[in-house]
Amino acid sequence: MTERDGVKIIDVKSLPEDFWSRRWPHLQVVDRKLEDYVSSIIDDVRRRGDRALIEFTEKFDGVRLNPEDIKVGREEIESAYLKVTERQVSAIKFLMERVERLERRRMEGLNLKVENRGVKVYFKLSPLGSVGCYIPGGEAAYPSTLIMTATPARAAGVDRIIVCTPPSMNGEINPAVLVTADLCGVKEIYRVGGAQAIAAMAYGTESIKPVEKIVGPGNIYVTTAKMLISSIVPIDAPAGPSEILIFADETADPHLIALDLISQAEHGADCIPILLTTSQKIARETAEELKRIIKGSRRKRILEESILRNCLIIRCNNTDEAVAFIDRFAPEHLEVIASNPGYIVENVNSAGLILVGPYTPVSASDYAIGTNHVLPTWGFSHVYSGLSILDFIKIIGVIECSREGLMSLKETIKTLAEIEGLSNHAYAVEGRFDGED
Repeated sequence: MTERDGVKIIDVKSLPEDFWSRRWPHLQVVDRKLEDYVSSIIDDVRRRGDRALIEFTEKFDGVRLNPEDIKVGREEIESAYLKVTERQVSAIKFLMERVERLERRRMEGLNLKVENRGVKVYFKLSPLGSVGCYIPGGEAAYPSTLIMTATPARAAGVDRIIVCTPPSMNGEINPAVLVTADLCGVKEIYRVGGAQAIAAMAYGTESIKPVEKIVGPGNIYVTTAKMLISSIVPIDAPAGPSEILIFADETADPHLIALDLISQAEHGADCIPILLTTSQKIARETAEELKRIIKGSRRKRILEESILRNCLIIRCNNTDEAVAFIDRFAPEHLEVIASNPGYIVENVNSAGLILVGPYTPVSASDYAIGTNHVLPTWGFSHVYSGLSILDFIKIIGVIECSREGLMSLKETIKTLAEIEGLSNHAYAVEGRFDGED
């Protein structure tokens, strides 16, 4: 292994085995101590409702709420519109419309109807009744995440969509978040965050009615709470730190690679930015570009911490070796910047989102293209997909057999029922045709 100013450059075959211990299926997302701590918060909210929410909000967010402050009022939402610009509102609406258009087209593809010899089968799409969207907050603001969670739910026809997000130190919710929620048709916004918000959405309090499903990313306490309540209320997927894996060959531009690695690294010190390349030259020049860009960045401190702690540049010998690594790693975001990207796309089976070519950065998918950016991390793209309209609907099969259609199936039903020793299953069909042999 070599290092250039702290950025590790390593051969793919030299990765330590504990590298994989932090990925699914080996990953232990939470330890017992953390689980017990979060469980105590959930139990307290379940027992004491709003009183527990108020106490935890003061403890963790430094904000003392009154019961009537838990829900954001209409006046505060109207006031938020005065604090955002027309340009910001236009960008919010643009992204909403892009997301909704893609999700509705996806829904249209589910309208399947099959008819065969008197048997009709189709699938009824039924929305969930209520959904809770958790939006990280405090001093940060993530209106794009609100769009990604609430818009597919609305497109699916969910009747009740609520948002929980922690307040800033002055007790307010970021105006852009409030405006986005309003534009997304959200009628209930609560200034509550952390594990206590997940508990409130799962079990309900005096102010917050429970929901049927909870979605949205959060810190390790939020993730742990979601996992603990998931046997009662379904969730999307466990959410870990943001990650990007870029595959680049010798035709790629090291400057663009570095820009995209840094764009993910600025999410926080625990983010995972990785370059996988078949080119020693690209590896070396990307390391130099990272150093140069970080030096002049306004977010130098957080970028240095994230890049030095987690950034890896991994060398591989060929694209097949790259595909094997990518599939095992199962990244949240996979960028492919290579002369033959189609080969990688065709052969990779596990990734949250694949972005192809030098002009398809993660930033574009986060803010403008319309694909969802709530994606599986920690290697969970082996078994989960990104959030979509499918997370907010139930698919109900509907069957109608004619008399002739059932008659044509009678002998098959009888044979399989006999194999399983369920004679009355067979007679439920045969009895309809008694005396007709």
